[in-house]
Order: sequence, then C-alpha cells, then structure tokens
Amino acid sequence: MRFSGWIVFMLLFISLGAYSQSERKFIRKGNQSYQQKDYTQSEVKYRKALEKDGNSFKAAFNVGDALYQQGKYKEAARQFNALTSRDVSDQKLARAYHNLGNSLLKSKQLRKSISAYKNALRLHPGDVQTKHNLTYALRQLKQQQKKKQQQKKKQNQQSDQNQNNQQPNQQQKKKQQDRENQKRRQQQQQQQQQQKQKQQNKQQGNPSKQGISKEDARRLLQALANDEEQLQEKLKKKKAKNVQVKTTKNW
Repeated sequence: MRFSGWIVFMLLFISLGAYSQSERKFIRKGNQSYQQKDYTQSEVKYRKALEKDGNSFKAAFNVGDALYQQGKYKEAARQFNALTSRDVSDQKLARAYHNLGNSLLKSKQLRKSISAYKNALRLHPGDVQTKHNLTYALRQLKQQQKKKQQQKKKQNQQSDQNQNNQQPNQQQKKKQQDRENQKRRQQQQQQQQQQKQKQQNKQQGNPSKQGISKEDARRLLQALANDEEQLQEKLKKKKAKNVQVKTTKNW
C-alpha cells in the first residue's frame, strides 16, 4: 500500500510539473511574438498559458501588456486592475498599478491614472518611471482643467453677447409696437372726428327736421298776435282820417 501511495504521489507530481512546463512554454512563445510586435498572437499564447494555469500572475500580466500594445486600453485597464487584488509581492503589485496607470492615462481617465500611479509609488517609492508618469498625468489634468475653465468663460461671454444682441431687438420690437399702437389711436381719432363732422353736416343741412320747442312756439304765436293787433290799430287810425268832418249845423 505504501508503494502504491508513492506511485500516485509521483504521478501527480510529474503531471503538475508537465502542466507547469506547458504554461511556461506558452509564455515563452507569447514573449517571442511580443518581441516580434505581433501583439495579437502574443495575446493568444498568453491566454493559452492561463488555460494551463489560471493563477499564473505572469501570464495574466502579459495578457494586459499585449492588450495595451494593441490599443485596447480599457480592456488592459480591467486586466491590470484585477491583478491588483492578488496576494503577491509589493514589487509585482507596484508593476500592476504602474501599468494600470498607463492604461487609464491612454483612456483619458486622468484622475484614476493619477491614483494608480500613487498606489504604485506607495509600494515602490523609488520607481523613477512611475514618478515621471505621475508628473505627466498631473500636468495633463491641470491643462484639462484650464481648458475647461477657458471654455466655460468663452461660453459665458457668448451667452452675455447673445443677451446683449437680444436686448436691441426687443427694444426695436417695442418701439415698432408703440408706433403701431399710436397709429391705430390716430386712425380711431380720425374716424371719430369724421363721424362727428358727418353728423353735424347732416343736422345743418336739414333744419326743418329738427323742430322747435314748445316755448319757442309760444313766443312765435305771441309775436304774431302782437303784430296782428298793431296792424288793426293802424287800419283804424287810417280809416278815421278818411272820414269827412261836417263844419255847419242844421237848423
């Protein structure tokens, strides 16, 4: 039984060794393609290495590098970000954070790239390349903020200019409206004056239709009566003058 147990153990050891060698073999092939700048083929080889050993930090790290070289920056960032949670040495984690920062920087995620570089420096403070990249990312962020401020200022100026341009237009519209209102009022006044003039002309052209008041009629009758009395009195006096006067008496 002991002999059989050792056989099983030895077979398992040999199998694991062969499995490990297969993983390293694909990594080597992947490195060869990577050096030849055939990054697509190198990614394929590295992923085959991961199929042999899913816990291979080196194979997973190299997949991220191959993705980065193909311009697949977002995918590379996800690959390196996953490696930062591995229980490995500080040096390996620092390299993962460094490459994560590079991938985020290429993805225009400046704030996140700066955070990744800072994490890398906490693990490896003496990394000159990481310091250089961090400085560059900070400078890019500052320029980006300055550009946004300039754009905002320009937009505000444009908005103010549009408002200033609108004000004269509004004033012109108001003046035009006032002129139209004044014109309408003048037309109404003219129409009213014309109607009034027509009514006056109508009244002056037909006085008989106006009639007289009772008081005026009474005065008129009284005047006619007075004229009649005066006429009769004159006639009497005239008649009296025409009668001959007898100067002799009859005895």
